[in-house]
Amino acid sequence: QVQLVESGGGSVQVGESLRLSCSASGRSFSSNTMAWFRQVLGKEHEFVAAITWSGSTTYLADSVKGRFTISRDNTKNTVDLQMNSLKPEDTAVYYCAADAARYYIGNYKFRGEYEYWGQGTQVTVSS
Repeated sequence: QVQLVESGGGSVQVGESLRLSCSASGRSFSSNTMAWFRQVLGKEHEFVAAITWSGSTTYLADSVKGRFTISRDNTKNTVDLQMNSLKPEDTAVYYCAADAARYYIGNYKFRGEYEYWGQGTQVTVSS
């Protein structure tokens, strides 16, 4: 059974940092694009960041450029999201996602591109 499990969420103050981690089990995703999305209650999933299978290319939403970094460790089957200079508008449930297709980067901003999803971890930023 394939599982993606997020961890590292919590409550922080404006300007602080958090590091989210997504641990995959049940199969290797070393050949797959992985991503982070976030969702505020009542709104659609919002693309945050994506990383290709080798980690050589990353994509970030404009709203997080310069503050967030995505990385992966294929030996551990994990993908991380380092979030710095957090703002109240970053408050959301953060989800890890993985594309089932190997060596493929499609419409990485599109939620439907990803077949595997974690359960999410809450991030709350207070002013």
